[in-house]
Amino acid sequence: MRLFLFLITFTIFNFSCNDKSSKKDEAKSPIEKEAKSSLTNQDICGSYVGVFGEDPLDNKIRLLISKVEDNTIEGRTIVGGNDRPFSGSIKKENNLFLITASEPGDDKYDGAFEFQIDENKPEELTGTWTPFKKTVSPKKYTLNKKSFTYNPQAGQYPQTSTSVLATSDVENLDKQTLSYMRNEIFARHGFCFRKKDIRMMFELEDWYVPNTVDIKNYLTDIEIKNIKLIQRYEKYAVDYGDDFGR
Repeated sequence: MRLFLFLITFTIFNFSCNDKSSKKDEAKSPIEKEAKSSLTNQDICGSYVGVFGEDPLDNKIRLLISKVEDNTIEGRTIVGGNDRPFSGSIKKENNLFLITASEPGDDKYDGAFEFQIDENKPEELTGTWTPFKKTVSPKKYTLNKKSFTYNPQAGQYPQTSTSVLATSDVENLDKQTLSYMRNEIFARHGFCFRKKDIRMMFELEDWYVPNTVDIKNYLTDIEIKNIKLIQRYEKYAVDYGDDFGR
């Protein structure tokens, strides 16, 4: 009988301890989950893309945060045909990462950035840019995290990157179409065009991400062949287009 009572008492005590332990773990879990979900400095590294300004027709920018170490930050921006480095400081206040950074200042379009990333919205970056020279307008922007990926199928004329064109594919096309086809090859590689009219052809496209100002080492053999063919017929369209009504 004593043994029976002992076993009952031990079972009740053991269940009570396990229940308390379980409740204690449950009480800790929200804190643990919050700690695991909190962003670190390294988490904010990456590429952020969007319109550089409040007008939808403003240039598209890619802001790349490449290094965060202690309280310092480094990166580059690619916008308007320019590829510019920046560096500065980063600090965290509550849920916000606050960044202040500047470009070198040796280009007429250089300026200073102030932007922030909310750890509750880790895919979004918002801020301002103030030019060093007053002849350039300041900017406000909201960018979204997006990496550049080369996609040969993107655009209206994917065949210019996927197969070698024949003369019959281009000989009856007008100058504007030929120009678009050729520049679309560059755009797929993220080429950031200096000429505004060409930039505007692609910056409204979701697939286009400014990635570089030099693509000569990225073009494929197929693309190089197609560019040369298209260029020959662009010249033909310029020289003889009026005679043939094109």
